[in-house]
Amino acid sequence: MFVIHQDKQESTLHNPTGKQRIGLVFLLAMLCMLGPFNIDMYLPSFPDIADDLGARASLVQLSLTACLIGLAMGQMVIGPISDAKGRRKPILVFISLFAIASLLCAFAPNITMLVIARFLQGFTASAGVVLSRAVVRDVFSGRDLTKFFALLMMINATAPMIAPISGGAILLLPFATWHTVFFFLFFLGLIIVLTVFFNLKETLPKEKRIPSSIGSSVRTMGSLFLDRSFIGYAIVVAFVQGGTFAYVAGTPFVYQNIYQVSPQVFSILFGINGLAIILGSGVVGRLSDIIKERTLLRAGVIISLSSNTLLLIMTIIKGPLVMLVIPIFIHLFTIGIILTSTFTIAMKHQGGRAGSASAVLGMLPLLVGSIIAPLVGINETTAIPMGAALFSTSLIGFIAFFTLTKEEKSEEKQEKEALDG
Repeated sequence: MFVIHQDKQESTLHNPTGKQRIGLVFLLAMLCMLGPFNIDMYLPSFPDIADDLGARASLVQLSLTACLIGLAMGQMVIGPISDAKGRRKPILVFISLFAIASLLCAFAPNITMLVIARFLQGFTASAGVVLSRAVVRDVFSGRDLTKFFALLMMINATAPMIAPISGGAILLLPFATWHTVFFFLFFLGLIIVLTVFFNLKETLPKEKRIPSSIGSSVRTMGSLFLDRSFIGYAIVVAFVQGGTFAYVAGTPFVYQNIYQVSPQVFSILFGINGLAIILGSGVVGRLSDIIKERTLLRAGVIISLSSNTLLLIMTIIKGPLVMLVIPIFIHLFTIGIILTSTFTIAMKHQGGRAGSASAVLGMLPLLVGSIIAPLVGINETTAIPMGAALFSTSLIGFIAFFTLTKEEKSEEKQEKEALDG
């Protein structure tokens, strides 16, 4: 086991190296991966859930929407709490509640109860997403922040590969049903709680915390939404990443019902796309020393729009499955670039409000995704709704980047302008 050596109350880590860095990577990766596992692991079970609970595809997709809304709302609540109370206690409390919510999903007797339980599961799982990012901002700065987050994203990107494959593998067990997937998530939550309890100390010193009150939380959030530099990048990632949930919600039915692939083949096709996110994140980590994050981000939004234009055309003409898989893979490659770049740029100057800033960056894509996900189930006989959703959201992200964001002046330019002035 690895231990993050810190003072019991306050962080002593700053840009750690060696064993401390490796230990922190794996611990935070466990937290980050909880969100993707919570979203993706039950996807191969969609047709079985629909049959067992007597629900239409759109209602099963609504359970995904409920989870996404829970993830979004949870971050907006848990982020500000962590800015006031620290990171460790909220992680322990909410991940414990996640384990309980997983049991509620497993025992849901009908689609209504499953939707409600999935909302609770998403709300509590959001602690892992938002607080892992906040811990990164607490501990790292400068280029180390970019490189560490890129590394974390590469590891985290394995979750979309492992989760559906694991879900498909579980369904192959002779005693397994879709309920078994949620029992697995229950045990995963318990393992994460124990790991955090024994290995993560507090990373936000008391003197950097924001006073806890509804008013202060509202003011902090308000200041973030009024910060054009921050919110511009947040909108870009909101639509480009948020649109990806059209793929998450649509492919279980598109691949299995329209293209007649098995749950196990679907799991492999879905999981392979995690490689794309790993590659995209790796590009940012490798090139951040020689290419600005904004330049990489510009390339990401352009490639994303191009790949989704091809995808839309293929869904309209009902092209072969491979011509859906390839543009989706390329789009998810850009997600690795876009997520890592926007996080670094947007979080650069957040300091003590990192928890709230992380919540906004995590919440907006989920809100977009919660709207998009059920729309792809409107017509189950065609992949066009999925293609149109991915194209539209990548187009909005493209427009937002070129109209709402601008390049920051370098420190050298700022000093020169000050001297000239």
